[in-house]
Amino acid sequence: MSNASGYAGFSRCDLDREYSPSSLVSSLPAYLDDYARLSAAARTRHGRVEELRYGSLPEATLDLFPVDQPDAPVMVFVHGGYWQELTKRDSEFAATSFLSAGIAFAAIDYGLAPDHTLDDIVTMVRSSIAWLHANALRFGIDPRRIHVSGSSAGAHLVAMALVADCAQQIASATLLSGIYDLEPLRHTYVNDALGLDLDAAVRNSPIYRLPLQLPPVVIARGGIETSEFIRQHDTMSGLLRQRARVTEIIGPARNHFDLPYDLGDPSTELGRAVLSNIVASTGVQAESA
Repeated sequence: MSNASGYAGFSRCDLDREYSPSSLVSSLPAYLDDYARLSAAARTRHGRVEELRYGSLPEATLDLFPVDQPDAPVMVFVHGGYWQELTKRDSEFAATSFLSAGIAFAAIDYGLAPDHTLDDIVTMVRSSIAWLHANALRFGIDPRRIHVSGSSAGAHLVAMALVADCAQQIASATLLSGIYDLEPLRHTYVNDALGLDLDAAVRNSPIYRLPLQLPPVVIARGGIETSEFIRQHDTMSGLLRQRARVTEIIGPARNHFDLPYDLGDPSTELGRAVLSNIVASTGVQAESA
């Protein structure tokens, strides 16, 4: 598996660096502060329904920003943070762009490692999608038009939703700078909190579990990414092209942390691709995936 995964020549130090996207930016805290500031501004500007509970665990909540029209689509965002940092309240900065386009927006919270295993986290995100589908009509959302996006670890969680029963409830997916093969992470600092063994890494690697048919996918990364994140992106993109209508985007001037700013922005290539999938959705994909 090591040779096939392409990282066999890396030392532990090399792998730690390759799976540290913050090594390529001048200040990670500056981005995290910006996420929090812009998300707070979105909450101030727009009406929302907070702390909707989709499961029994305390962390199993989501915030929903509805729009004032019936049968609206919704964009669901799953945050990153290596499954051990950030919350939905740091992840609502894209709401304004989608609401301006008549698209509802939801930000998902989930339990974090090490208090929760990755299997638990994957299950929670899947449950959140199923809950939204079951309760969509309460909030003026068309249950056939649930679109799901995530960045970094959030992209992994969205990809893991695509290999589960809830994939039938996803009209399109957007994967930003994701990790889709978890075996290399077992040999990095990231696993200190996750505690993955080989079986858990393989079980939670979507590249080994993709179904034959999937809804439309936008897969994107920044031009400023480590070689391992580029490899992860390329591998997943190739597999998805055999199973779905895929739009691949590489933002030349974007890095791992500022790419999500483009998610719903129609002035960017990524934003246009995401919005195009939402506008085109009629519920057919979600019913037959």
